[in-house]
Amino acid sequence: MTESVVVLDGTTLSLPEVLSVADGKATVTVSESAWAGINAARAVVDRIVTSGETVYGINTGFGALVRERISPEDLAQLQVNLIRSHATALGEPMDARSVRAMMVVRLNSLCKGHSGISPVCIQQLAAFLNQNIHPFIPRIGSLGASGDLAPLSHLALALMGEGYILSDGGRVPTREVLLQKGLIPVEFTAKDGLSLINGTSQMTAFATLAQQQLANVLVFADLILSASMDARTCSLTPSDPLIHQARPHPGQVLVAERLRAILHGSEILTGHADCDRVQDPYSFRCAPQVHGAVYEAYQRLTEMLNIELNSATDNPLIFPNPTNPGPHEVKSQGNFHGEIVALACDGMSLAMFELGSISERRIDQMLDASRSELPAFLALNSGLESGLMIVQYVAGAALAELHGQASPRSAFSTSTSAGQEDHVSMGATAAWNLLSGVRRLAEVLACELLVACEALEHASFPSSPHVEGLRRLVRTVAPALQGDRSTSDELMKLAEELLAGRWLSRLEAEHGRLPR
Repeated sequence: MTESVVVLDGTTLSLPEVLSVADGKATVTVSESAWAGINAARAVVDRIVTSGETVYGINTGFGALVRERISPEDLAQLQVNLIRSHATALGEPMDARSVRAMMVVRLNSLCKGHSGISPVCIQQLAAFLNQNIHPFIPRIGSLGASGDLAPLSHLALALMGEGYILSDGGRVPTREVLLQKGLIPVEFTAKDGLSLINGTSQMTAFATLAQQQLANVLVFADLILSASMDARTCSLTPSDPLIHQARPHPGQVLVAERLRAILHGSEILTGHADCDRVQDPYSFRCAPQVHGAVYEAYQRLTEMLNIELNSATDNPLIFPNPTNPGPHEVKSQGNFHGEIVALACDGMSLAMFELGSISERRIDQMLDASRSELPAFLALNSGLESGLMIVQYVAGAALAELHGQASPRSAFSTSTSAGQEDHVSMGATAAWNLLSGVRRLAEVLACELLVACEALEHASFPSSPHVEGLRRLVRTVAPALQGDRSTSDELMKLAEELLAGRWLSRLEAEHGRLPR
């Protein structure tokens, strides 16, 4: 059931609102205040068409064909040809969630009032979202400059009644769906097609979905770290505020504060306060510095997305000047270039690998009897049983995939359109790489969580309320070991919970909200 309405005005769309629309929990409407700008920009396009001025994107060819002047009677066909020729994407189809995210990002950008698109196109796009019409869009095809041309062309193709719509895991012709929903195809006019496809909407959608999952996963990473610390009887001294005031990077300050909050009330901590251990291994002692650096990469990603969501990213852009009309109102530029998105996503992918790497090292610390003083691999009958030995192996395998995904996608460019478009960002590739990498990270953390909870079964005292609450939730999915068993399904269920965030909401409701 729809819970809310997201009002789009080109300036105030938030990351949680994108997620709400993507998940089908909200419909969309265009703000009354946005229509003035939309109509003013469209009036500029109509005037140029009427006056016969030559302006790129309105009555010229595209890319390397920019010098080709198009006659007035062919302008509508120009836009249709543009969409048909550019709808050439490859690969598996985007799922409905990603398509919805991409649609709302594109719609909000158009509502900013600099595109010159016909109002009917905006209304059709909103209708698709509100009536759950999700175009069939192959994922691969964007180079991240000139926008996400190929994927967005498949979206535009559906708006004009061509192509396909997602249906029960397959696809059906668009015209059949429009007929069922009582909609008619849009007839594109000057600049409509170009406005729809020339923007950073696919990459921004993928990055936003990843960011929203990371909002849960990064807090869980600190909860799981805390469970591992108590399982390994580590000291909380490295999270002393004085230490982080001496090196006040915001991320590590926050993580140290969060660890103190999570472990507050732990009887395990107080029980070994006077032990003779001098220093814990780096994977525990340096966790605020590592987790904190990862959190700062996440903050940079978030700050970038908050701007990108509310930006005009197509070309050319229109800046109406009714008192002094002319070609100068239309400006060719490069806001479609996704470098800012690509670099932020690549940076976050590298940071995720580091977080997974330190997590895997803590798994090793807890499973190695010579260092943990726990049963080897936490087996009840070591030798006869292997316990959780292979949990570290699968964490390592997932980490190997994260290692490959840490390689920057933005480091590759290619020259296209006969050299006119000679540098691209690969922003969509970087954003998809980030989104798929979040799941691998969740799987590595799920492995650490399972191991930490099993190690805590050997503790003489209870941990903190937050950690014990987390352990109880884990036990609803993965009971304590009573002998060897397959833990594959359990690990995948744990990873799903880390991504979904339901457990996090419950823990904070029961035991107190953690610092953000």
